[in-house]
Amino acid sequence: MGIKIIAKNKRASFDYQLIEKFEAGLVLVGTEVKSLRLGKVSINEAHISIDNGGEVWANNILIAPYDFGNINNHQENRRRKLLLNSKEIVHMAHKAQAERLTIVPTMIYFKDSNVKLEIALAKGKKLHDKREDQAKKDVERKLRRGSYDD
Repeated sequence: MGIKIIAKNKRASFDYQLIEKFEAGLVLVGTEVKSLRLGKVSINEAHISIDNGGEVWANNILIAPYDFGNINNHQENRRRKLLLNSKEIVHMAHKAQAERLTIVPTMIYFKDSNVKLEIALAKGKKLHDKREDQAKKDVERKLRRGSYDD
């Protein structure tokens, strides 16, 4: 069936150099899935943490309350557990600590009927790196249009 993208974190590729990507499942409650189907989610302010027990958590993923939910509606920005293979968790935790990397969410999507979160090991960009990347994108855009007169 393929994937259906719900939301992307466009800031992640601008603020970070994405090194390695992983696909993780999300532990959700009933009305969260319904809100996701409506596309009411924001992962721009989200971050990923690994606790001492080896569990991976997604913090600050804002899933809006379901409009037709009742008193059992979910909390908007609760911590959500991520489902990953234990080897992936160990690898990610080791790399993040050894190379001083951050773990950021890049995309949330449906894969078949399951909700998946794409996360990436990332290294923060400095201001000059951001300017350099923007300049390269501008040149590529002008070359595609055929209007590069410098």
